[in-house]
Amino acid sequence: MRPALRRWLLLGILITLVVAVDQVTKHWVVDHLVLGQAIQPIPAISDLFEIVRSHNAGAAFGFLPQAGDIFLVVAILAVIGMIFFYPRIPDGARITRIATGLVVGGALGNALDRLQYGSVIDFIHYQIPGVISNVSNLADHAIVFGVLLIFLESWRLDREKGSDTPTADTPQTDDSTPSPQA
Repeated sequence: MRPALRRWLLLGILITLVVAVDQVTKHWVVDHLVLGQAIQPIPAISDLFEIVRSHNAGAAFGFLPQAGDIFLVVAILAVIGMIFFYPRIPDGARITRIATGLVVGGALGNALDRLQYGSVIDFIHYQIPGVISNVSNLADHAIVFGVLLIFLESWRLDREKGSDTPTADTPQTDDSTPSPQA
């Protein structure tokens, strides 16, 4: 199989997996919980984690709830942009290829929610009392993890590239000496 075809196949598989797992979990939540209902799947950590059905019409953390349609358009444009730039990812950036699949799959999962329900279905409730309380979903986690991987690999590749370029502290290896100016 040609490498380019293999890369596109990887992207397609990752997007499909993320969207499928995201949508299956959200459909379970919609079918089994009413809005606001919570369950504690692990009683020992119920103060920190629970499953609670929530709808989010806005962006992350409920920001701008009245702009749901705008976020749908932004998500679709971001997916198109990432797919357009996917073939331009350097050959050595394998993690970025995987991360792109995670981000695109997550964006499509949330976009499907907006089309189907008019808002994004959130259900994973993490909380540290007095510090943070957040309700999200698997698509959100795929997006965040994918973006984090892209930044980390970009940083790693920049460091590798930076170690190849000489700095002021690097001794010169050529034997040429500057001629004195009169």
